[in-house]
Amino acid sequence: MSSFHWDWGFAWAILPELLRGLVVTVLATLLGSMVAFLLGMVWTFVRVLRIPFLTPFVSFFVEFIRGTPLLIQLYFLYYVLPTWGLTISALPTGIFGLGLFYSAYAAEIFRAGIEDLPAGQWEAALTLGLPVRRVWLGIILPQAIRSVVPILGNVVISMFKQSSLLSTITVFELLAAGLNIGSVNYRYVEPLTLVGALYFAISFLSARIVRSLEAKHAFAD
Repeated sequence: MSSFHWDWGFAWAILPELLRGLVVTVLATLLGSMVAFLLGMVWTFVRVLRIPFLTPFVSFFVEFIRGTPLLIQLYFLYYVLPTWGLTISALPTGIFGLGLFYSAYAAEIFRAGIEDLPAGQWEAALTLGLPVRRVWLGIILPQAIRSVVPILGNVVISMFKQSSLLSTITVFELLAAGLNIGSVNYRYVEPLTLVGALYFAISFLSARIVRSLEAKHAFAD
């Protein structure tokens, strides 16, 4: 039976490649978050405004996205769409896949933030004769978004951890870098341990930031 052996020299040697993979992971998370929040806001507007025919479709779409695994969605975007003539490289596909998946969750968060606002604010703003667009952009959305920022932070953390699934569609992110190092050198202990440590470190620091935001929001209330 082989014994566990940790080689610090090997660990330090592979760290730069793992950090390059981490950069891709962080980039995919940040850009995916932007896509998620933008699409989530669109889904929220359509559902709140109750547009005939479109609102039921968007509501079903949001539930469908939430009810199916992210991995299947990534496979569909990367392996199925090309058979229909739509081919996109791995990283943009992964970013869009992450954004699309988490847009469904962002939509629910935005809607909860909007519905949590006092109805009297709508009535007061409309009584003053303010345009609906100004009411949305100047009064409703700033308050709603501020109240759900900590929850959106948790979405970003979840997306960061789930970004490891991008390795299944050939994106060379953090986990893919670790697996590649392990397969080339026939050593998986150091690369996968470091991969786990990097995921934990980033997630832990991000969670501390989110908790700080939650505390500030609670104090402001």
